[in-house]
Amino acid sequence: MWGRAAWRRCPRGLRRGREALLVLVALLALVGLLSVLRTHRGARAAEPGLPRTPRSGRRDPVLPRPPVPEDALGARGEAVRLQLEGEELKLQEESVRLHQINTYLSDRISLHRRLPERWNPLCKEKKYDYDLLPTTSVVIAFYNEAWSTLLRTVYSVLETSPDILLEEVILVDDYSDREHLKERLAEELSGLPKVRLIRANKREGLVRARLLGASMAKGHVLTFLDCHCECHEGWLEPLLQRIHEEESAVVCPVIDVIDWNTFEYMGNSGEPQIGGFDWRLVFTWHVVPPRERVRMRSPIDVIRSPTMAGGLFAVSKKYFEYLGSYDTGMEVWGGENLEFSFRIWQCGGTLEIHPCSHVGHVFPKQAPYSRRKALANSVRAAEVWMDEYKELYYHRNPHARVEPYGDVTERRQLRAKLQCKDFKWFLETVYPELHVPEDRPGFFGMLQNKGLKGYCFDYNPPSEQDLTGHQVILYQCHGMGQNQFFEYTSQNEIRYNTRQPEACVAVEAETDALVVHLCEERAPEDQKFILQEDGALFHVQSGKCIQAERTAAGDGFVPLLRDCTSSDHQKWFFKERVS
Repeated sequence: MWGRAAWRRCPRGLRRGREALLVLVALLALVGLLSVLRTHRGARAAEPGLPRTPRSGRRDPVLPRPPVPEDALGARGEAVRLQLEGEELKLQEESVRLHQINTYLSDRISLHRRLPERWNPLCKEKKYDYDLLPTTSVVIAFYNEAWSTLLRTVYSVLETSPDILLEEVILVDDYSDREHLKERLAEELSGLPKVRLIRANKREGLVRARLLGASMAKGHVLTFLDCHCECHEGWLEPLLQRIHEEESAVVCPVIDVIDWNTFEYMGNSGEPQIGGFDWRLVFTWHVVPPRERVRMRSPIDVIRSPTMAGGLFAVSKKYFEYLGSYDTGMEVWGGENLEFSFRIWQCGGTLEIHPCSHVGHVFPKQAPYSRRKALANSVRAAEVWMDEYKELYYHRNPHARVEPYGDVTERRQLRAKLQCKDFKWFLETVYPELHVPEDRPGFFGMLQNKGLKGYCFDYNPPSEQDLTGHQVILYQCHGMGQNQFFEYTSQNEIRYNTRQPEACVAVEAETDALVVHLCEERAPEDQKFILQEDGALFHVQSGKCIQAERTAAGDGFVPLLRDCTSSDHQKWFFKERVS
């Protein structure tokens, strides 16, 4: 009644104006409602299971980066070489011995330094809808880590991660016993926003320590980092955007090297490398294959990778749990990255590297603590995921065959439950670039000489990056595979194929020594040897046979090309194990 009475008492002109106003308000309300419904429907289609309502928070980093003087040590990621002597030099050497990182120098570099830009310029043009991106919990496990490298990692995350996206940083102390990681660390972290410190009650190892942090995470995405990292500007958004687009994608940043001795940041804005492995189940880096470049829509599109390095990646928490998280039968780092990589691909996910996400990582001089159980991790991966191809691994690692690896029943049941594909599919579809050895019975293992009893072909290059060009020697047979594992192929090659890329025994022009070159798709003449029925190894190109001889210096033995005779020093046979 109040509305009708009011209507009657209004003058006609005023009534018409009011009527028009009401119509306009109704139309605006209808347009707004349709817009909300359309946005809501689009968000549901694009992002099942993730929050869709606008969130409070800032797009600025959680913490502003305090200014660092331009002339401060390593302020912009440049190399620092201190000129030390006496007691100071001893302190630096001791820091390296203790942490396998030059923490004496690290302690003198600002915890807030800014890394130089090392990404593709196109990355700066990317725009993000921050209200739609999922939040993340960054999980950092550590054990007896140095003060400055750990704190620089934490500050780096807080000073580069948008407040609206970073739910929390979870630090998991894996039962450290260093004094600076007790009350002093707790006090330092208590003043930082969004940082939680969780302490294990006993030594768990990296895998279970990470799981401890993941179990308490509140974010929709788990982002795992190592405890000696520095984040590049804009590192987080690309990872979360990709998981927003595809929840079954596990996404890694580009891992840029920070030198353990000079703390130089050696980021690269060019095309990143992808992960692989060799038949020792050792992680390797490779260039992006042509087939993947064809698939990519732009230079900053995600790059599919057969494996991950393991320390740095982001994954939907729900998808991580669906996949079975980590194998809790594993403890220390090593092998867990390949196991998780195989599982991601074989069980329906994708493993990717995002060119627009860069994180610097200090690779220690060597592992600062024992990793005795890493071999068991690799064996567990082989037993659960590699099917009959696990034999290629065991051939090159005979000691792995007898390594205790615990019970894998639950992991095999997980594979069956998720209806995961077989390893043959993985090799043919995900990693067709990996050469699959023939390993024909009687044609692989130690290549032993008949006349020089107990001596075998041996090739031990100085590093993984310097694989070829060195001479094959003869050394006492040890039966451990690795540097004494060779395979004679149907293409008449003598392959040294424990590592990647695969290498073949060759003879350079006008020499008699055996060296190692990269294998080719079709064996060149200088890499062809005929293994005859009497055990002679005949080099096709030179027309000579391989003979075991003492070196000119008299301090060892080598295989050399000589005119063919019936000598037992020219007779060779393969043996898989030392009897």
